[in-house]
Amino acid sequence: MQESRSDPLRIPPGHAWNRIPVIAAVVALLGGVTCAILGAANPKQFFFSWLVSFLFFLSLALGALFFVLIQYAAQGGWGIVLRRIGETVFATLPVMAALSLPVFLGVHDLYEWAHAGAAEHDALLQWKAPFLNVPFFLIRAAIYFVIWSFIAVLYYRGSSGQDVTGDPAVSARLRRLAGPSLIVLALTQTFASIDWIMSLTPHWYSTMFGVYFFAGAFVGFIALLSVVSVAMRHAGLLNTVINAEHLHDVGKFLFAFTAFWAYIAFSQFFLMWYANLPEETIWYKARMTGSWMTVSLVLMAGHFVAPFFYLMGRSVKRNGVTLALGGAWLLAMHFLDLYWQVMPTLHPQGVSPSILDVAALVTVGGCFVAAASWLMRREALIPLRDPRLAESLAFENV
Repeated sequence: MQESRSDPLRIPPGHAWNRIPVIAAVVALLGGVTCAILGAANPKQFFFSWLVSFLFFLSLALGALFFVLIQYAAQGGWGIVLRRIGETVFATLPVMAALSLPVFLGVHDLYEWAHAGAAEHDALLQWKAPFLNVPFFLIRAAIYFVIWSFIAVLYYRGSSGQDVTGDPAVSARLRRLAGPSLIVLALTQTFASIDWIMSLTPHWYSTMFGVYFFAGAFVGFIALLSVVSVAMRHAGLLNTVINAEHLHDVGKFLFAFTAFWAYIAFSQFFLMWYANLPEETIWYKARMTGSWMTVSLVLMAGHFVAPFFYLMGRSVKRNGVTLALGGAWLLAMHFLDLYWQVMPTLHPQGVSPSILDVAALVTVGGCFVAAASWLMRREALIPLRDPRLAESLAFENV
């Protein structure tokens, strides 16, 4: 009985999902060739396009890490059957570290403060120079990825190792480490968002920006989780494990953090616009100029108003198709949000799409999907011997 029950919990030989790593790798290779050819002619556009795509997929991995850590910290039972998806996504963080290389090679094209002599006649940049300088910028980036990769490997190996040993002490140890790991993740993620996004406009600052980036990252991962979990059910992989009760809770997470993202985004905007200080409003002024104003309005409606009312209903969250559609929509909005944060630095006159935007997205996304799907083939699709698995399988919403 145990063997027949566990068969659907791994991707069986010959299943179509076994081909995903190869397909994604080929797509990434084609995208990389396109980036190399077109990027040589327009390196500045390439670096900005790469930064947006890199931040998008990195944010999904960081959102996955946060999701798994809060599952341990809160001792939640409902999400056990979904946890391996999160573990597989955040296990791509070492791959994302490698994909960050073009960002750091293009630091002088991306960041005004990195230009030689940029601070000579700028008092504010002189004051920020001890922090905003290329060597320290690269050192911080290395620290972020070492910390994220360490936490990711620790939890991934602990969870997958428990599948073999069944040792309940593993869960207890990872639960004890979850609180400190969340604090470290919050701090490093905040500073990374300041380094890689906020410093694109070095004269601007916001004490809320780290929370804004976190909110978008977590919404992005929950959106991805909704799409992947429903796709796996339809592929016959987790249809006996993930049911409408689990989808309902994923939908509640998606609904709640969509509202949280809107709250943080509006609070940051409203406080700065009301104070009307030039050093704070410059960032928003650039995004309320020309066609960037249209993107701002699309984000307001598409990242909050539409999904808020769409996800409000119980039936939408419990139906796989409608939940996945909402998740796919919010993934697109999350990408647009990052594009809106980064690209006005390069194109202040208005939106200027480039084929390099697509090529970079395909390349980074192909590597991300190839790594995640390859890892998914190696382990069981759920934590088979987690002490609370039975609770998760029997979960019902009250």
